[in-house]
Amino acid sequence: MSVLVYAESIDGTFHKPAFEALTYGFDLAEKLGLPLHVVSISNVAISNIDELGKYGATHFITIVEPKLLNFYSGSFATALSAAVNQVNATIVILSASFAGKSIAPRLAARWGASVVNNVSGLPNTEDGFVVKKSIYSGKGFGYFNILAPNKVISIGINSYHVTERQANLTTDVLNVEFSAQDFPLTVTETERQKGKINLTEAERVVSAGRGMKGAENWGMVEELADLLNAATACSKPVSDVGWRPHSEHVGQTGITIAPNLYIAIGISGAIQHLAGVSNSKVIVVINKDKDAPFFKAADYGIVGDAFDVLPKLIEAAKKVKANS
Repeated sequence: MSVLVYAESIDGTFHKPAFEALTYGFDLAEKLGLPLHVVSISNVAISNIDELGKYGATHFITIVEPKLLNFYSGSFATALSAAVNQVNATIVILSASFAGKSIAPRLAARWGASVVNNVSGLPNTEDGFVVKKSIYSGKGFGYFNILAPNKVISIGINSYHVTERQANLTTDVLNVEFSAQDFPLTVTETERQKGKINLTEAERVVSAGRGMKGAENWGMVEELADLLNAATACSKPVSDVGWRPHSEHVGQTGITIAPNLYIAIGISGAIQHLAGVSNSKVIVVINKDKDAPFFKAADYGIVGDAFDVLPKLIEAAKKVKANS
């Protein structure tokens, strides 16, 4: 019996979600008195393996297969299943990224396990194995008692604090036999997010909607984001008309995020948009309509025209940055 963490990599590099999953896995393994293992699955060698040791990992398994250039949940589930068998895992931890939430149910089906996505804290083990997750588009929390002996859990992005614990890391290579069924698709094109900061990992996000009136006015949004070291995002109508790329669309049908700070500019706050950002720690809303629904969900609100408010915020941010 052991805990296995899948450390997701992008182009051969680990990012914050991998360290969140590792921190959660370390704390869970320590709580249950089980050994901890970490596995990566990639088409190239990982460049920053040593960073895993900073977060308590002692045993790292690497699976490298050139055919895994493009993500397909079936082939990654095959690789992860091999790692599960290798270390006799009973609990698998993943990040609740697009990839993690795609792999989790496939792995659970093959393994005969129960799966819960977007978990936000360690389980209560006093009477079973009870985990907490947000439900109803972020309007409430649900508590799920995982009864199956094998468990698959994905951890919500930015929902678990990363903790450094220096450890001595050993690395093993696991060779996996893939079949043609593991590669049933041919990827013809991959579109990557073009922002300076990965939106799903960002601790601060500056987002805007139709209140910006056109793509030509987005310079102010980007300037404020740069000053705050934040990622940029947008509402669905904005991406639909082509003002911003679809990779920036946050909401129920877009990307779900949970930054420490979410600034919404000229976004009314429809329920579909709120579903993707409601887990943000602090929400700031800027809208000239004092009755905009978003104000009900805001921690701070500014009633005013974005074209009047944004230049003042940018100027204030410049002064703070200059004095810091």
